[in-house]
Amino acid sequence: MGKVTIRDIDVFEKKVLLRADFNVPMKDGVITDDNRIKEELPTINYLLEKGASLIICSHLGRPEGEFNSKYSLKPVAVRLSELLNKPVIMSSDVIGKDATKLSKNLKPGEILMLENVRFHSEEEENDPKFAEKLAKLADVYVNDAFGTAHRKHASTYGVAKLLPNAMGFLIEKELKNITENIENPKHPFVAVLGGSKVSDKIGIVNSFINSGCDSIVIGGAMAYTFLKAMGYKVGKSKVEKEYLKEVKTMLTNAEENGVNIILPMDHVVCDNIENPTIIENTDGVNIPENLIGVDIGKKTAKTFYKIIKKAKLVLWNGPMGIFETPEFSCGTKKVAKALAKCKGVTIVGGGDSAAAVINMGYSKKVTHVSTGGGASLKLFEGKVLPAIDIIQNKN
Repeated sequence: MGKVTIRDIDVFEKKVLLRADFNVPMKDGVITDDNRIKEELPTINYLLEKGASLIICSHLGRPEGEFNSKYSLKPVAVRLSELLNKPVIMSSDVIGKDATKLSKNLKPGEILMLENVRFHSEEEENDPKFAEKLAKLADVYVNDAFGTAHRKHASTYGVAKLLPNAMGFLIEKELKNITENIENPKHPFVAVLGGSKVSDKIGIVNSFINSGCDSIVIGGAMAYTFLKAMGYKVGKSKVEKEYLKEVKTMLTNAEENGVNIILPMDHVVCDNIENPTIIENTDGVNIPENLIGVDIGKKTAKTFYKIIKKAKLVLWNGPMGIFETPEFSCGTKKVAKALAKCKGVTIVGGGDSAAAVINMGYSKKVTHVSTGGGASLKLFEGKVLPAIDIIQNKN
């Protein structure tokens, strides 16, 4: 049964509380990537065109439940105003006197942005009283914050219990691109996984092993735990020793299910990540005991590229190395380029992978770049996202 979307509800002359995900990267109070704001524009424009008074709430960063001007949403309100070419009123609080007064006086077609909901610890605790005060500001609730859809917070879950609700166009787009392709995958179906921790990806690896995936391509620091489990030397590279047994089980299950797990066959290594005096490419899989793996090697990058380029469905989450450092970014760039060249369906699962694709100018050459790292991972696993599950079903 489908979920109610904003097309299915009447918002004319009603106050709509829109939960957006404006958790954008900032440096010295300046937004460095406004992609999440731009992705929200279709939903905002639709609601305004339909005569709604729009109250937007979001979080930004990790203020730990206290006011911190560093995490104020004021720069977001300014940027949104620029993109819409219309005023965005900013309240100084979330559920206090200012927010209550401004929301009460809000007219159809006007926009109010509340301050950072995570300035209240009750937000992440999904406190019922906090959710109730938020709900009192509006007549209708719309959730379009895919990046937090895997969280049971007051503004993503609690409020939905108290108001007529619907999901916005962004969440609808995310579900369509990710869920539909996973449920009916085209083959060859290739999963590309990276990042630093095996522990973060156990669920998703097991899910891919059991869901008809043809190949799982693994890079990043998580690959060293796999290689260690297989008996290779990984030098001083990061290894989660407590997961070696579990990794061995995954490798066995993959073999039994006919799933190819493809690991690095060479590496970029260094002696010190912060101040390297040695940076080189290994001749093979083993890493010298005094060196650290920081990226997939040239041979591996070429192999990964060929596998990805031939796929009919590719899901990618996680960089191939410490890609923030230019010398350790070649593997991630090669994977991003392969997705851009692939003729099949290509889905990038948010986070660092999305940043790499966007920064390299490939975002329009892939099928879908998700706005949510953690949420997209849960969808890749086939998990239910609480903030979407709570949205009312269509009759």
